[in-house]
Amino acid sequence: MKSIKISIPSLIENIKIIESFIDNAREKFEINDDIYGNIMISVTECISNAIIHGNESNKNKLVHLELLIEDELLKFIIEDEGSGFDFNDQQDPTSPENIEKPGGRGIFLIKHLSDDVKFEEGGKKTVLSFYMN
Repeated sequence: MKSIKISIPSLIENIKIIESFIDNAREKFEINDDIYGNIMISVTECISNAIIHGNESNKNKLVHLELLIEDELLKFIIEDEGSGFDFNDQQDPTSPENIEKPGGRGIFLIKHLSDDVKFEEGGKKTVLSFYMN
């Protein structure tokens, strides 16, 4: 099992650092193009949620990202220093009453692009899994 970690202050412009982290991991661990796009969108969306919603854009709070590689499974673990959220109380953004609402699509997207999503520690920690084959 291999692991690499990074922590960033909660500023939305730090998403660029996360994109570079994913690009470096792509080269280092030979992540194929088929899942690279899904990883990039899912992880950056999750980090964005952690910055804006979890840490309320407080630059004194950190967002932590860890990439774990176990055989053919990539796990991205995103953790913020906020108070968490009720992940069971998410509206379906595709239902007619929500289609016009801004926001609310991030978790929906993440769930569709990842092979598995787990919310832990009351929503402060998210584990995104992707199979390499």
